[in-house]
Amino acid sequence: MALLSNLGKYKNTGLFIIRVGLGIMFIFHGYPLLLGGPDKWAAIGNAMKYTGLSFFPVGWGFLAAATETFGGFLMILGLAFRPATLLLAVTMIVAAIMHLRSGDGLNGASHAIEDAVVFLGLSLLGPGKYSIDKK
Repeated sequence: MALLSNLGKYKNTGLFIIRVGLGIMFIFHGYPLLLGGPDKWAAIGNAMKYTGLSFFPVGWGFLAAATETFGGFLMILGLAFRPATLLLAVTMIVAAIMHLRSGDGLNGASHAIEDAVVFLGLSLLGPGKYSIDKK
């Protein structure tokens, strides 16, 4: 469509909008989990049992909460972008596995699956021009 053909020159702006929007939402979701303490971390970390790892749930939960919080912050800045998006993708894959194996079905897992797909795609694209990691 000719009307929208010029939008291609705004790819870096689009990446910036995606980075900031997702980053804010992951900080918003992860920060309360991070502040929740060991009981909350254990509840989150118990999702690892669906991957076959049933040890150290407090540690896994803390890592998931920290990944969401600090990964979101790193996404906004575009700093250590690819490692952050890959860690976020892994976190979302574990969340999707937990939803699927606990009986929530595809509807329950869809949000985590969608986020994992976006994070994997972003890890391939990179942070774009408007970032600390720009190339």
